[in-house]
Amino acid sequence: MKIRILVIASMCLSTSAFAGGYRVALQGQKALGMGHTGVAMTDSSEAVFFNPAAMTFLENDMDVSGGITLIDSVIKYQNQTANVAAETDNPMGTPVSFYISQRENEKLSYGLGIYTPYGNAVEWQKDWAGSHLVNNIELHAIYIQPTISYKLSDDFSVGFGPTIVSGSVDFNRNLSTSLIDANGDRSNVTLKASNVTAIGYNVGFLVKPSNDLSVGISYRSKVVLNARDESADFANIPASLQAAYFDTTFNADLVLPAELTVGVSYNLNSDLVLALDINRTYWSAYENLDVQFNNAAGTSLNPRNYNDANIVRLGAQYAMGEDLTLRAGMYFDNSPIGDGYYTPETARADSVGYTAGASYKVSKQMELDFSFLMLTFDEFNGSYDYYDQSGTLVSFSGDYASSVTTIGFGLNYKY
Repeated sequence: MKIRILVIASMCLSTSAFAGGYRVALQGQKALGMGHTGVAMTDSSEAVFFNPAAMTFLENDMDVSGGITLIDSVIKYQNQTANVAAETDNPMGTPVSFYISQRENEKLSYGLGIYTPYGNAVEWQKDWAGSHLVNNIELHAIYIQPTISYKLSDDFSVGFGPTIVSGSVDFNRNLSTSLIDANGDRSNVTLKASNVTAIGYNVGFLVKPSNDLSVGISYRSKVVLNARDESADFANIPASLQAAYFDTTFNADLVLPAELTVGVSYNLNSDLVLALDINRTYWSAYENLDVQFNNAAGTSLNPRNYNDANIVRLGAQYAMGEDLTLRAGMYFDNSPIGDGYYTPETARADSVGYTAGASYKVSKQMELDFSFLMLTFDEFNGSYDYYDQSGTLVSFSGDYASSVTTIGFGLNYKY
């Protein structure tokens, strides 16, 4: 019975990376250079993501942009009382984005966005102290967003885009801190889910009270990925338990929360643009995670009880002549994770991001974009505390320190 409880509890913890796991906002090279501001910007087809209403205010009839970002991230863990330490050796993440906007007439524009807001990976050392919670996880989510924008007046527009989301995850963890087979190998399970799809939407509003001032609002809906009959593969199970813990399938409902962003941009002069975005992410929708396994592990509940969180973003853009534009920014990101709910794949505290970027015109129609981000997290002591089915309090705690550095490259074509 004790082994069964360990298996159920720890598998629930791990699959949480689908909904609230490691995330860095990297949806556009121009925006990222300006602290990831973009809700009130009207300078590229990145508006498809940041605020679809802004497409009708783009300068050119057609605007195409795309980019790739290289992510280098590390998480360090230490528990001085237990005298244990570990560090992730994460593979490099490579989220991509592609946007196109086409003006149909003076009032109507349409476009398409393809982007990967969840595209990172976490890989801890083998058999580390928290291996019963997670060894490694790789998560991808591709968003496809056809979009339309319409000018209701010369200074006010609306935009809407349904989003088709396809997610996948590959996750491995040990079943407990001590369960081994006859060869002394740790028992573990690998959970795989692919092509888990859902529908959401992105709606935006943009008003320009003057030629220099823009005010935007964007709302991105909650998305629930319903994983059904996905793969759960058990390995190195002791002979006495193989009849109960065999390869099987699992079901889970996985939440990606809604977001509301309000932004302002202002042309201080013909060369300098300032921008401010305030984002509210409704993480409170992520209360728990029911996981149903079709073997002896049965059904269990993983509490999360995340909190709604805010992000404040600041950015500036300066044109140094006709060919070169420089950008800089920063943002303050509050963690949604409350005390007692920190797990090694979601071990993130409040953070500050420092960004820089540039665009260089190689021709009248084509620009090369560059972005850089250094994301620093507060060091903290956190734990995951939960009660198992016997009513015993189980806790995994320690000191965490994280950092992320990204370099992005993009191409913007206008005509």
